[in-house]
Amino acid sequence: MNQFVRQLGVETRGKGLVEITHPILDWVASLAVETGMLTVYIRHTSASLTIQENADPDVLHDLEGFFARLVPEDDPLYRHTMEGPDDMPAHIRAALTQTHLAVPVVDGAPALGTWQGIYLFEHRRRPHHRTVVLHVLGA
Repeated sequence: MNQFVRQLGVETRGKGLVEITHPILDWVASLAVETGMLTVYIRHTSASLTIQENADPDVLHDLEGFFARLVPEDDPLYRHTMEGPDDMPAHIRAALTQTHLAVPVVDGAPALGTWQGIYLFEHRRRPHHRTVVLHVLGA
């Protein structure tokens, strides 16, 4: 068994989903690991990760709209407001989604389905530089 780790920097444009599938696929392909496990982990509390359809952009639009309705900004019940009206909702959205993903590596590639992509889900209004840690354990 071998282990490999890489940090991937991702620039966001503010709220929304940023597909990060291709740099991850390229990195895993460079490792010559036939079978194993890929872990994708985000080092932030106001952004998250998801595996979602990457064929129809309406899916991403609908997800963003759903989360905006589910966790609205400027709710008077929020106590944590020092960093702006989008900060506490961003933490809640991150808590409802995932900070890490586990994807099997089969035949040298992450075993994603035909229409699946890996996305960073930015929950803050302004652009951010996010760090995603990739880890592969395999042979």
